[in-house]
Amino acid sequence: MYDYDLLVVGSANADLVIGVERRPAAGETVLGSDLAVHPGGKGANQAVAAARLGARTALLARVGDDAHGRLLLDAQRAAGVGTVGVLVGGAPTGVALITVDPSGDNSIVVSPGANGRLAPEDVRAAQGLLHASRVVSAQLEIPLETVEEVVRNLPSGTRFVLNPSPPRPLPAEVLAACDPLIVNEHEARVIAGDELGGAPEDWARALLALGPRSVVVTLGAEGALVAADGSMTRVPSVKVDAVDTTGAGDAFTAALAWRLGTGAALPEAAAYAARVGAAAVTRPGAQESYPTAEEVEALCGAGLGDDPRTPGREGEPGVPARGASARGESL
Repeated sequence: MYDYDLLVVGSANADLVIGVERRPAAGETVLGSDLAVHPGGKGANQAVAAARLGARTALLARVGDDAHGRLLLDAQRAAGVGTVGVLVGGAPTGVALITVDPSGDNSIVVSPGANGRLAPEDVRAAQGLLHASRVVSAQLEIPLETVEEVVRNLPSGTRFVLNPSPPRPLPAEVLAACDPLIVNEHEARVIAGDELGGAPEDWARALLALGPRSVVVTLGAEGALVAADGSMTRVPSVKVDAVDTTGAGDAFTAALAWRLGTGAALPEAAAYAARVGAAAVTRPGAQESYPTAEEVEALCGAGLGDDPRTPGREGEPGVPARGASARGESL
């Protein structure tokens, strides 16, 4: 019996957000809105997104002994995330500087801070959490050697999900553990090589040749492509009026990882994740925008009895278009 449906190993940042009419060009200054501070970071975002959906979730991360660190811990606990794995100290809490334009698109610069001090020895010390978790999810806002240590200590039967963001070339050991590897076009090109061309199906084949057990390629307005078990499946996007795409990719990854842990097939998990990502972009911010399962059902028109907690149940992948497609840094 697992104590947790999902263990997220990753970053925790304070998001410093400014709305702008347009992003500045090189050497240019533009005026923005009042500064807003929100809890964020890809790891912390994923943990909150999964917990909001009803997953029993834990986070392995590091924050500073400062006001931003306390903000992040409070947000995790308020969402119901287990924080026994959140380490405190070693450096200031990581910070993400985010600009959001009127269309909802964002640009992000990250100062890793304490995230860069989440070390392989911290993973080894968290063996109990790894063994207590059905699925483990990671990103690359923490040191790559720490992600490698997660893979080396992954218990038999525990599934590993990786969104390699920000992207970098990955060692064969990490690629071989991914089930799935979740990438957008930019991440696919960094991992498989800039010469990558052709259709998304070609990208998926190139990535599979590197060793992951399965691949999900997110395609923005075109939805997503799932490559697993010798077949490829297109998952349609969900159309909504986007307000802010910050953290939408993290919501997608968290929802997909959780659904896999319930026994859902990968295409079904990706279809549900698309609905969660769509719901997230209809509200401003990252963690505060993440929906409950009931809100996903209401927004995306799920049929009565379509319970996302039910293993193996077919998911409705989309709804009629009514505005901009759901987008995000990983969508």
